[in-house]
Amino acid sequence: MQKKKMKKMRSAGGWAAIKYSLRMASRVGWWRLWKAMMTKNACKTCALGMGGQLGGMRNEIGHWPEVCKKSFQAMVADMQKGIQPEFFEKYSIDQLKTLTPRELEWCGRLTEPVYAGKGDTHYRPISWEEAIGRIVKQFKQTGANENFFYVSGRSSNEAAFLLQLFARIYGTNYVHNCSYYCHQASGVGLTRSLGTSTATITLEDLENCDLFFLIGGNPASNHPRLMRSLMNIRRRGGRVIVINPVKELGLINFSVPSDIRSLLFGSRIAHEYLQPHIGGDMAILQGIGKQILEWGAEDHHFIEKATEGFAEYRQQLQQLSWSEIEESSGISREQLVAIAEQYKTAKNAVFGWTMGITHQEFGVANVQSIVNLALLRGMIGKPSAGMLPIRGHSNIQGIGSMGVVPQLKQQIIENLEKITNRQFPKSPGYDTMACMDASERGELKAAFCLGGNLFGSNPDSRYAHRALGKLELVTYLNTTLNNGHAWGTGRETLILPVLARDEEPQPTTQESMFNYVRLSDGGPKRQVHVKSEIEIITAIAEQVLGNECGVDWREMRNYQHIRQFIARAIPGFSAIAEIDKNHEEFQIANRTLHDAKFPTASGKAQFTVHPLPKLAGEANELRLMTVRSEGQFNTVVYEEEDIYRGQDRRDVILLNRKDIDRLGLEIDEMVEVRSRAGTLRGILVRAFDIREGNALMYYPEANVLVPRDLDPSSKTPAFKCIPIQIEKLSSPSLQNLELLPGRQKIEQLTS
Repeated sequence: MQKKKMKKMRSAGGWAAIKYSLRMASRVGWWRLWKAMMTKNACKTCALGMGGQLGGMRNEIGHWPEVCKKSFQAMVADMQKGIQPEFFEKYSIDQLKTLTPRELEWCGRLTEPVYAGKGDTHYRPISWEEAIGRIVKQFKQTGANENFFYVSGRSSNEAAFLLQLFARIYGTNYVHNCSYYCHQASGVGLTRSLGTSTATITLEDLENCDLFFLIGGNPASNHPRLMRSLMNIRRRGGRVIVINPVKELGLINFSVPSDIRSLLFGSRIAHEYLQPHIGGDMAILQGIGKQILEWGAEDHHFIEKATEGFAEYRQQLQQLSWSEIEESSGISREQLVAIAEQYKTAKNAVFGWTMGITHQEFGVANVQSIVNLALLRGMIGKPSAGMLPIRGHSNIQGIGSMGVVPQLKQQIIENLEKITNRQFPKSPGYDTMACMDASERGELKAAFCLGGNLFGSNPDSRYAHRALGKLELVTYLNTTLNNGHAWGTGRETLILPVLARDEEPQPTTQESMFNYVRLSDGGPKRQVHVKSEIEIITAIAEQVLGNECGVDWREMRNYQHIRQFIARAIPGFSAIAEIDKNHEEFQIANRTLHDAKFPTASGKAQFTVHPLPKLAGEANELRLMTVRSEGQFNTVVYEEEDIYRGQDRRDVILLNRKDIDRLGLEIDEMVEVRSRAGTLRGILVRAFDIREGNALMYYPEANVLVPRDLDPSSKTPAFKCIPIQIEKLSSPSLQNLELLPGRQKIEQLTS
């Protein structure tokens, strides 16, 4: 099998990003795309602020142009032509299973509701009246706790608030969002340590720090606009320390297209680059902390004034040996001392992390270990220093703020009960995996998914396929097709086409990772028969509950009325009540920590103690991490190639060259990859700069290999640190087989 020749890049971003963006523009027309990008609508991709009332391609502090390939990809996908009715006549559900995530995304925009019933081989278009009627019938014929509601970060604050409000009045707390499969560990860890679940800094704080720790993430591919901030830190004489088992091109050198100097010459990003074992981050953090203590360089005044639990934390690190730290992390004491030296001399440090930290069975402990290190030198509770969980979707933080969680905060419950004059359910509810488990046990009857790809987001694809298949009705609200529409079907399945953010008939709001609420103007819709999420939710709620339940659902079709509700119900959101009139976007109250007062019970931040995880495995095992590619956004795959890693396809496993030699493998040899959860056959071996003993594969295709192991506190699945074994293929006939799209999943899920 011949590998497609890919040009080796010296710097990520730059001319390659510009060339790609122009190629995307040619799909829909350059002028059309330019006008779409310049509208006053928040970006559809990552949670780094862009757009809104500051205008298209401007970030929260006004910089222009602020845009990336992900923004163009999402916009062009929403601007593509609509899927014609004959598409679903031609392609059966089994045939949709053979399409890759990329092929499904580029089939076109969904244009009308489609339905597949028990025993149906194809989806068929149906009317909106029939679609809404089937959902209403399902909700009326089942108990409230036989249904669950799942929301992705693509939705607006208004739609998310409305759906969770309907669910509570309907009678269930089986309400959750996609953060349970990504950053929930951040929210839990930060809340326990600091009393707040989100970033403690603003974008301006990030721009003014002199040391940035980037732990377990690759923003060059997943949050490209963040790279400008990292470039600026280096230019001011600051330092960027990267901790990642994989040597990523964009974290070494990145050419920021909007900066002429960077575009022409590139920008160095990482000042130091540590490559630990997967799962070795906690050992690194404790090692740096141990060295700070040995020097006596901790901030005694801050610790005494603003924290609790320091004595226990200090005792743990004093008892921890350097040999344990080195063995667990894979990093030498000398390297850790060098990093500690830089931290000791920093005036303002910001700690940023992504799912390399949270996608572990000890994700909450990882996050709290980061907090410990920041507290040690008083790097929380002052300007230009603090914590930054780098969120992957443009409104996922807002979805949580709106109450799309199993258990509402007590203040929100009290506010809503007062407004509606009715009691809300008090049960703890179910998180996402708990709902999947209850579905597999036959205890739940229906799922209502507001955006996203619930199947593609789940670990253990075979289990997810089976669990969703036991539901009586699965309803998806999406703009385009994804593999969940093929593999995540119930006995009955509905796909409802919805408007994109810049097509809404009324303004909506979104929240960035910096706790900044943005206002999107909306715009003309591109497909005639597509409806807004709010129109769909209010139609269902009115028919299921009526307008005498404490909420007039007809009034809720006025988005401004929803915002009035939000202002009264959600603490910190009072300013949203006037955003229509004054168009003033705002920082959410009581989240940014610029002084050493913490919203905990005691008013102090908490040091916590965590033993190093036991990660030893069998001699022939590797530790696997699943990741996104450069041509991908969350579960959405826009391109098969991963140009920054030099990969022409996605059915590959990236290994250290020493591991390839040790296992007796060859480059581009087809192998079988096995874990406790499942097996993938026909995977190509590729060499890459990854820590020896570790491996990398692409999400969501590799979800077949991911067990349903959860962090016990956050219920976040461990998509990282998966023990795997690699075997040569036993069937010689497969060695020269060009695998069909989707072939591996078909073999595994139907076996």
